[in-house]
Amino acid sequence: MSHHSNDLRETVRERYAAAAVQVTEGGTACCGPQAIEVDDNFGSTLYAAAERDALPAEAVAASLGCGNPTAVADLHEGDRVLDLGSGGGIDVLLSARRVGPTGKAYGLDMTEEMLALALANQKKAGATNVEFLKGAIEAIPLPSNTIDVVISNCVINLSTDKPAVFAEMFRVLAPGGRIGISDVVADDQLGPDQRAERGDYVGCIAGALSFTEYGEGLAAAGFTDIEVIPTHAVADGMHSAMVRATKPTTPTGTTAQAPARPTSFDSCSAGSGC
Repeated sequence: MSHHSNDLRETVRERYAAAAVQVTEGGTACCGPQAIEVDDNFGSTLYAAAERDALPAEAVAASLGCGNPTAVADLHEGDRVLDLGSGGGIDVLLSARRVGPTGKAYGLDMTEEMLALALANQKKAGATNVEFLKGAIEAIPLPSNTIDVVISNCVINLSTDKPAVFAEMFRVLAPGGRIGISDVVADDQLGPDQRAERGDYVGCIAGALSFTEYGEGLAAAGFTDIEVIPTHAVADGMHSAMVRATKPTTPTGTTAQAPARPTSFDSCSAGSGC
């Protein structure tokens, strides 16, 4: 990993560690420079009130994401779920409730402070089918073919090695497994410099892939049935998006093709109020 990538990762780690400490001490977390409650594009307001009310207040306050991946992923009783960048644990705890006692929800995070907060929230929620792991999303500390669903909430865009993240998701998923992700995605016409003008890595903007890049990256990792569908704008030309894809039940060849950009994106970028 380059010094630049290491510096970016450390910047992200420090920012999210500070957010965890802020929540632990009774404040509110934030994805960018402003508290999430003043910006409806990020944070706990993207979850239904009934979901928020069923969880520890600290798990809700530490929500930093741009969507609700548990609503994107089609979770079933008995599923084994992995949340990449699990933070304070909101999506892990919601997943654990959906998969029930015969399923399991894993949370992976690189930040000690967030893991400590997540473990405290797990105890408060009384969740017994949950396990939190320390590690990087580019090197998931789980065996291959052991997960049914991978979820993530506005974290993959922060990685400086997204091909590694896509490859690791594919590796840990069992054949027929699927991803249900919320992430920030850029309009295809925005270059890296233009994305950087709209925010920074810690603010969940500058590291975003374009719609085409996201689809091509997932296809290159081996995924099929790929959907990258915007839900709401988070900045000019930047969108929160639902990302879905499937690991084939049989090995694929090397000629996988990235899907066409969803038609719903075309209407969104035309100003339909997406």
